[in-house]
Amino acid sequence: MLRASSSRPFGFLVVTLLICAGAARATDIGGVISATLTITADSRLVDDVTCTVTGAPCIAFGASGLTLDLNGFSLTGRGDPQTGCSGASTAGEIGILASGLKDVIIRGPGTVELFRNFGIQLLNTTGGTIADVTVATNCMSGIFVSGGSANNVVERNVSIRNGHLTAACGGI
Repeated sequence: MLRASSSRPFGFLVVTLLICAGAARATDIGGVISATLTITADSRLVDDVTCTVTGAPCIAFGASGLTLDLNGFSLTGRGDPQTGCSGASTAGEIGILASGLKDVIIRGPGTVELFRNFGIQLLNTTGGTIADVTVATNCMSGIFVSGGSANNVVERNVSIRNGHLTAACGGI
């Protein structure tokens, strides 16, 4: 029972509770994503993800310094299982996008597959890491590092059947 007349003022207790409640926790991701999911805290897949987003990224980093852990699960887009895109890519339809950020981490094991654009894109991103991820049957590159991106680490990844006949940009 709280008493305002105790040796600890009531205001002290309220401030303490607010500080504890504001602590960031990892965001758990699984199931179907139907609109771009912008992560603003460290996040992890806790189940396979089916992405039904059209013309926009499935998962986008919303801040620098975050980690997305694929945790052994798959992130699957709307692409054709045989070709990734049936001949032409769909603008903006990227599996995971980090744009204009610093020190983001995308960590496997896990698979990013069947996106009708890039599987993973680092755009104008510095100091990022993509490690231990399998990118498969994405319409464009499985992993694409572009723009003013610098000092990124891309290591121990596997690329399978990415690209298409008129833009066979392929793997990483």
